Amino acid sequence: MPITNWPKDERPREKLLQKGAASLSDAELLAIFLRTGIKGKSAVDLSRDLLKNFGSLRALLTSTQTDFYSHKGLGPAKYAQLQAILEMSRRHLSESLKRDNTLNSPAQTRHYLQSVMRDYEHEVFGCLMLDNKHRVITFRELFKGSISSASVYPREVVKQALADNAAAVILAHNHPSGIAEPSQSDIHITKRLTQALELVDIRVLDHLVIGDEVVCFSERGLI
Repeated sequence: MPITNWPKDERPREKLLQKGAASLSDAELLAIFLRTGIKGKSAVDLSRDLLKNFGSLRALLTSTQTDFYSHKGLGPAKYAQLQAILEMSRRHLSESLKRDNTLNSPAQTRHYLQSVMRDYEHEVFGCLMLDNKHRVITFRELFKGSISSASVYPREVVKQALADNAAAVILAHNHPSGIAEPSQSDIHITKRLTQALELVDIRVLDHLVIGDEVVCFSERGLI
């Protein structure tokens, strides 16, 4: 049955307008994005099939173009639209973070860094640069590859922090495996960076390891 024949309070778009986006299931949200179904299936039916085939909403959102196109009902136009939506979301989080005091919104900081770094296929190390009131100046991705004492150079971190006129930083890197448990190498490089930045009066407030979850060094007593 076409969605237009459903009771109004069951139609995804009307339900969103009446109750808010949080009230919708993954399939209903995806149906609004798809707008139309395919022959014999409504947009909601198609969405349910796609979620079943991909395994999760996140898997669909982070799929490659090839994987995306291989499913009936998805093509270049939908892929471009999806990428635009994801990028707008990241930019919205970035702008929101810059307006707020980072230390007063740790959940927002985690959410932003996770949205930026979680889905990289390789490790990326970055720094959230903060002013003397701990407001965000900018986020810098500084190193790519295996994060170790050999691949993260304290001198380059100090150089960039000084260039951004940072008074404090929050370090962050991702674990592509999804397991956010800090390694001994993570702990070692954090100590080296803390010591190097202290020499130029820049504080390291935290180090976040990004995976399926986010682990903060400060909460573990590692910093």
